[in-house]
Amino acid sequence: MEQRRETLPDSLDFTVENVEKALHQLYYDPNIENKNLAQKWLMQAQISPQAWQFSWVLLSADKVPEIQYFGASALHIKISRYWSDIPTDQYDSLKSQLFSQITSFATGSKIVLTRLCVALASLALNMMPDSWPCAVSDMVCMFQENGSNLDGRARCLALLELLTVLPEEIQTIRLPQYRKGQVRNALTQESGPVFPLLLQLLQQRESPSSIKQKVLKCFSSWVQLDIPLTQCENLIQVALVSLQDAELFDTAVEAVVNAISQPDAQRYVNTLLKLIPQVLALQDQLRQAVQNGDMETSHGICRIAVALGENHSRVLLDQVEHWQDFLSLVNMIMFCTGIPGHYPVNETTSSLTLTFWYTLQDDIMSFETEKQAVYLQIYRPVYFQLVDVLLHKAQFPSDEDYSSWSSDEKEQFRIYRVDISDTLMYVYELLGTELLSNLYDKLGRLLTDTDHPASWQHTEALLYGFQSITETIDVNYSDVIPGLIGLIPRISINNLQLADTVMFTIGALAEWLADHPVMINSVLPLVLHALGNPELSISSVSTLKKICRECKYDLLPYAANIVSVCQDVLMKQIHKTSQCMWLMQALGFLLSTLQVEEILKNLHSLISPYIQQLETLADETPNSSNKMAIIHILGLLSNLFATLDISHHDDDLEGTEVKKQPLVPGPNPVVMVLQQVFQLIQKVLSKWLNDAQVVEAVCAIFEKSVKTLLDDFAPMVPQLCEMLGQMYSTIPQASAIDLTRQMVHIFANEPTHFPPIKALFLLVTSVTLNLFHQGPRDHPDIVDSFMQLLTQALRRKPDLFLSESLDMKAIFHCGILSLKFPEAPTVKACCMFFAELLQRCGDIAPAGQVVHEEGRLLLQTVLEGIGGQASRLLMDQFADILFVLNKHCFSYLSIWIKEVMQQQGFPSSRVTQEQKNTFAQQILRVRVNKRRVKEMVKEFTLICRGLHGTEYAAD
Repeated sequence: MEQRRETLPDSLDFTVENVEKALHQLYYDPNIENKNLAQKWLMQAQISPQAWQFSWVLLSADKVPEIQYFGASALHIKISRYWSDIPTDQYDSLKSQLFSQITSFATGSKIVLTRLCVALASLALNMMPDSWPCAVSDMVCMFQENGSNLDGRARCLALLELLTVLPEEIQTIRLPQYRKGQVRNALTQESGPVFPLLLQLLQQRESPSSIKQKVLKCFSSWVQLDIPLTQCENLIQVALVSLQDAELFDTAVEAVVNAISQPDAQRYVNTLLKLIPQVLALQDQLRQAVQNGDMETSHGICRIAVALGENHSRVLLDQVEHWQDFLSLVNMIMFCTGIPGHYPVNETTSSLTLTFWYTLQDDIMSFETEKQAVYLQIYRPVYFQLVDVLLHKAQFPSDEDYSSWSSDEKEQFRIYRVDISDTLMYVYELLGTELLSNLYDKLGRLLTDTDHPASWQHTEALLYGFQSITETIDVNYSDVIPGLIGLIPRISINNLQLADTVMFTIGALAEWLADHPVMINSVLPLVLHALGNPELSISSVSTLKKICRECKYDLLPYAANIVSVCQDVLMKQIHKTSQCMWLMQALGFLLSTLQVEEILKNLHSLISPYIQQLETLADETPNSSNKMAIIHILGLLSNLFATLDISHHDDDLEGTEVKKQPLVPGPNPVVMVLQQVFQLIQKVLSKWLNDAQVVEAVCAIFEKSVKTLLDDFAPMVPQLCEMLGQMYSTIPQASAIDLTRQMVHIFANEPTHFPPIKALFLLVTSVTLNLFHQGPRDHPDIVDSFMQLLTQALRRKPDLFLSESLDMKAIFHCGILSLKFPEAPTVKACCMFFAELLQRCGDIAPAGQVVHEEGRLLLQTVLEGIGGQASRLLMDQFADILFVLNKHCFSYLSIWIKEVMQQQGFPSSRVTQEQKNTFAQQILRVRVNKRRVKEMVKEFTLICRGLHGTEYAAD
C-alpha cells in the first residue's frame, strides 16, 4: 500500500505545536520523503524569528529529550549565526535565562546540557571582551555559589562542560578574523581562574572518576588555545600521574599530548626539560603493558613520548648539557619502534614513531658543522640500530600466521612496509654507503652460515632494505653491489614473498646493471624463470621491462632467449592484460638494438600468431568476447610499437621535436609490419566502426607508432590519412581526431605530406561542423578533441586555415557554442583555441575577418560565463581570452565592452552599472600583466555571483 505523504504546516506558522509535530514526523515517520520534508521545515523553523519564542517552551521539563535538544540547538543557531539581530539591551536577560536552563539540565539529559553550554559559550564569545570582560570568572563564580538546590557534583560537572565547550566553540564560531583574534586573546587571559580549579579537582582524592575525566577533557580543550606551558606544567604532571588509573588513561593521554604538542610550547625549554624524566618514568608501565599484550596502554604512552620528541627535538638537542636525558627519550622511542609483535595484528604502536626519526635526522643535519659532528657521533649508532629494528619489523610472520590474516590486515602491513622503506631511504642520507656495507655483511653471513640456515623472512627483510635504498639512490659508487648481485643466485627461493622481493631488488638495480653489463647474466635467468609463475607476474614483468629499458644495448647475447621465453608465456596466457602490455614494451626496447633483419625475424615469430588470430576474429560476427580479444591484440601491437625505436634517439629528448636519423637506410621494421597488417586492420574496423573502444585501440597503434617513429613513419602518411578520413566520415570518434592532431603536429610542415594532411584536416573539420548542426551536446569528447586539433593546427601550420573550402565563420560559431558546455575540459580546450586564434588575426585573413564580424559575440559569451553561467574553476581560461582580445584587438574590444556592458542585468542582475564600468576600464587598462587580469576576473565573477566578501569566496 502506498504510504501517505504528510502535509506540513504553513512555512511561516512556526508554533510550538507545529515544531513538535514536525519533530515527531522526523523521528518516527517511516516514510523517508516525509522525514526529508520535516527536516527542511525544521531547518527553516530554527532560523525563523519565532525560534526565540518556541525554543524556551521546548526546553520545558515535561518534554522528551529530542524536543528539548531541538530547542537548545535553535537557541545556539540564533546566537551564533544571527548575533546582529539581538538587541544589546537583551544580552543580560539572555545570559541569565541560559544560566538558569543549564542549572536545570545539570541533572537532566547530557546532550541537551551540552547544547545549552555551547549556546552560552557562543553568547560569551560574541560579548567578549567589551560587553562581558570577565565571562569565564563569572561562569566559575556562578556555579560555585551554593544558592541553587543542586548538589556540588552536578554543579561541578555542568561548569566543567561549559568550560570545555568554550575553547572548542572558538574554532567554529563565525567571527571576522580580527574579532576572532581579539576574542582568542581575551579567552587566553581568562584562563587564570580555570587552571587552578582544574588542578584542585584533579588532586582531590575524594573527586570521583567522572569529575576527573571531565577535568582532563576540559584541560585538553584549553591547551589548544596556546596557553603558556608554564601555566600547564602542574596539570601535565598530575595528568601523567593519572595514567596509572585505567579509567582516566585515555583522557590523560589526550590531555598530555595536546599540551606538549602546541606550537608555542617550545619556548618553555625548562618546563620541557622537567617533563623528560617524568615521561621516562613511564617506561616500567610501558614494558609491563607490552608484556601483558595491553596494546591500548603501550600505544598511549608511546604517543606521549613521540609528541615530546617529535615536536621539540630541535630545542632539546640544543641543550647540549642535557644530551643524556634526550638520548634516553630517543631510546624509549626506539623501544616503541621495535615493540614486539606484527603490525597491525599484534601491535599498532610502532608506526607512530616513524616521523620522529625523520624529524630527528633533519634537526641533527641542520646544525653547524662542529655541533653536527658531535651529534653524529652520538646518533649514528642509534640510526644503525634503527635500521636493524625496522628490518626486523618489516619481516613477514610465519606462513601459517600470515594465511590467517584478513585482506585488510595484509594491505595495512604492505603500507607499513612502504613507510619503513621510505624511512630507510631517508636514513641512507645520514649513514651513507656504510649502511649498504652493513646490510651486505648481514646478508652474506646469513646465506653462508650452513649450520644455522636462515628463515626466508630474515633474508627477505634484508633484501627489502637493499631494494628500498637502491630504488631511488644512485648506488654506482657502492662497492658492495657486485657482491649483492653475486649473492642473489645463492638465495633459496622457496616462498612467494621472498621471490617477489628478489625480483623487485633486481629491478631496482637495473640502472647499475647497465653500467656493469658483465653482471647481467647472474640475475637474468632468475627473472626469465620467474616469468613462468603467474603469482610473480607483476614483479617479474616489471623487472624484465626495467632491464630491457636500461640495459638494451647489452642484451644482444640474451635477446633470442628473452624473446623465446616471452613468446612462450604470452601464448600460455600466464599474465593479466596489463602485464602482457608491459612485456610487449620490454620486447620493444630489446628489439630496438638489433639489426633490421633480426628485428623483422623476431617480429614475424612474435606477432604472426596474433595476426592469424586477428584474421579469424575479423571474420566472426561481432560479440563481446571477440571484442575483448581484438582489443587485447591491438593493445599488444601498440605497446610493442610504442618502444620499438631503431633510430636510438636520446631518451631524455622524448616529447621534444627531434629529427631522428635511422641508423640504417631503408624502411623502418615497424612501418613494414604496419603496411602488411594495414588491410587486416581496415577489415576489423569495417565491422567495429561504431564501437568506440575498438576504434580507440586501432588509433592507439598508429598514435604510439607515430610518436616513436616521427619522420620514419612518413611512408604510412597517405594511407593512414585516407583511412582516418573514412573512419571519421562514417562514425565520428574523438580518438580519430586525436590521431589527426598527432599527424598535423609531426607532418603538416613537410611539403610532401601537406596535401594528405590538409585533405584530412578539412574533412574532419567539415564532418565535425555537420555534427554541430545536428546538435553536439551528446559528444563533449569530440568537441574537446576538435578544439585541440584546431589549436594545434593554428600553432603548427596556420596555412591550413587559408583554404577556401574552410568555413571560418562556422568554426567560430562552433567555438562560441562549445564555450557554453558544462564539461570543464571541453571549455578549457575551447578557450585555448580562441586565445590562439585571436593572436593570428593579423596573419590569417579569414581569422581577422571573422573576429571583426563576430568578436562582439565572443566577448558577450565570455562575459556571460564570468557573470555566473560557467564554473568558477574556469575563470583563468576566460581571463586568457580577455587578455588576448585586449592585446591583439584593442580598438574593437574598447567599443564592444562598452556596448555589451550597457545591457540591463548583464552579465548578472547582482552587479551595478558602476561596477561594470569599473571592470571594463580595468580590463582595457591592463595589456601586459596576465596575472592581474586573472585577479580582476576572479573578483568580478564573485560580485556577479553574490559571493564577494563571503567565507565561501575566501575558500
